[in-house]
Amino acid sequence: MLKNNPSQLAQAPFHAGSSPPGPSSLVALFWTFSVLALQGFGGVVAIAQRELVDKKQWLTQAQFVEDWAVAQVLPGPNVVNLSLMIGDRYFGVRGGMVALAGMLSFPLVIVLILAALFSGVSDSVLVQGALRGMGAVAAGMIAATGLRLLSSLRENALGNAVCWALAATTFVAIALLRLPLIWVLLGLGGLAALWAYRQLGHLEQGAP
Repeated sequence: MLKNNPSQLAQAPFHAGSSPPGPSSLVALFWTFSVLALQGFGGVVAIAQRELVDKKQWLTQAQFVEDWAVAQVLPGPNVVNLSLMIGDRYFGVRGGMVALAGMLSFPLVIVLILAALFSGVSDSVLVQGALRGMGAVAAGMIAATGLRLLSSLRENALGNAVCWALAATTFVAIALLRLPLIWVLLGLGGLAALWAYRQLGHLEQGAP
């Protein structure tokens, strides 16, 4: 586990070079993930990218893509996995717990209140139409964030052509063929990991 120790961070490959400094305190960590969670109705990836990369600048675009990829592969909600990873990276186990508390505390209270209120109006045509409209907006937010993150692929070890090929194949497998996500992850994700390992090995061999 990496704590907020400059010497440790400098030794980690993730933090090599001009890496952002990260959260300044546990309080900042808690409130940032609380704000993130309260905005993340159906479009968490868009909010997470804006809060952590654009506003707080705790991660670079490339680092966010790497962390989000790991969070997607791990079991459980993606943004919860991301909060645990970032909290643990800078403050150890207590940082992970604080980030997790920020993600869950306020949304849990709100969800319980809304669940009690929604049970009485769930059959309303107006409410169902409003939820469908929110779903369309959430899909648009996710698509827009995906387009913004494309620029980070230029620095990916896989190579631009391979990244595009994998993205297209994944879309076909999930959206058109409707294959189970676990098999797409194991198949295409495994191939991508092996190819990246091969490419990184070649880069290391060519390094002075």
